[in-house]
Amino acid sequence: MTETVEHLRDFNYFKLNTDVKSILAEYIWIDGTGERMRSKTKVYKDPITKLSDLEWWTYDGSSTEQANTKWSEIYLKPVVYVKDPFRGSPHVLVLCETYLPDKKTPARYNFRFIANEIMEKAKDFKPWFGIEQEYFLLKRTGTTHIWPLGWPTGGFPYPQGRYYCSIGERNNFGRALAEAHLRACLNAGLKIAGINAEVAPSQWEFQIGIAEGIEIGDHLWLARYILERLGEEFGIDINYDPKPILGDWNGSGAHTNYSDVKTRGPGGYQYIVNELIPLLQNTHQEVLKLYGANNEQRLTGNHETSSYTTFSWGDGSRGGSIRVPVITKELGAGYLEDRRPAANIDPYLVSAVIVDVALLNSTYVNQLKQLLVDSAKQL
Repeated sequence: MTETVEHLRDFNYFKLNTDVKSILAEYIWIDGTGERMRSKTKVYKDPITKLSDLEWWTYDGSSTEQANTKWSEIYLKPVVYVKDPFRGSPHVLVLCETYLPDKKTPARYNFRFIANEIMEKAKDFKPWFGIEQEYFLLKRTGTTHIWPLGWPTGGFPYPQGRYYCSIGERNNFGRALAEAHLRACLNAGLKIAGINAEVAPSQWEFQIGIAEGIEIGDHLWLARYILERLGEEFGIDINYDPKPILGDWNGSGAHTNYSDVKTRGPGGYQYIVNELIPLLQNTHQEVLKLYGANNEQRLTGNHETSSYTTFSWGDGSRGGSIRVPVITKELGAGYLEDRRPAANIDPYLVSAVIVDVALLNSTYVNQLKQLLVDSAKQL
């Protein structure tokens, strides 16, 4: 495994001559699993200076679990672009929505369109998000077997306690990859706020935010893409399963911090406690269906989680469904942390349903759930 950032500079690419005027645009989309991403490269002759410079494109949806071979064309609609941290400027990463051939019907697991609609309706409330994305680093042995980086092959390391925000070779596994990811995201212009080693060995976290509205989903998906690409260079698999290792080991979540003009304004703490938390409690079982597959394996009431079946909250509590940070109580206003989302969430769904419950009287909850059900159906 390459362990130094310096070795990553060229990314196995032939040097792009400065006389070459072509622009390489890496089109990125969410595939038919709802959790993995795909990408391919389009060459442009002219500079990309605005979103409209990027054309709609197509791909073979029958090879991404989004279409059958008799009706396989899926359209890519560019929705946001950032600097490509691998190829460098002026090349770009292009995040796309996916559509069927009519260019109107969203393809499987395209939830951005509905999230954007919700965010537009709530934009006057200025919903802000910060998502804490946890993940495990897994090392492949042969073609099929994977096991956490730094763990004895097929065995287990020392118990948890020494790994959170750790330093030192015997405690910290994968810092080079996490650091490279931080730098690459900053280079791309993403709103990444920090990184840290997590509670389980070879478990890490990065934070995206503060991001407003649809931007939280866009930046988290792009940050995941960059992390997966770096994993290729290091020979490491990035794992977002809620409970990748059973037993006395922490699972992986995507704690979602939320605020709006009401929570941040005068009396915001009382508003959170007296109005917002009851809304979240009343929709607990409904929204959990949007909070990641197999999340019940993680939400056991142990390992800094709440119960899957029972809603709870507390000031500064990391054992509840909702944590209200002590700083929010001290200042009388601020934000809350929803600790229920799993690491494998679609951030468009989670951010959208939180805004819907908090600001739009749960108008879209059933529609969001049905879209997820429909996406999971066999083709």
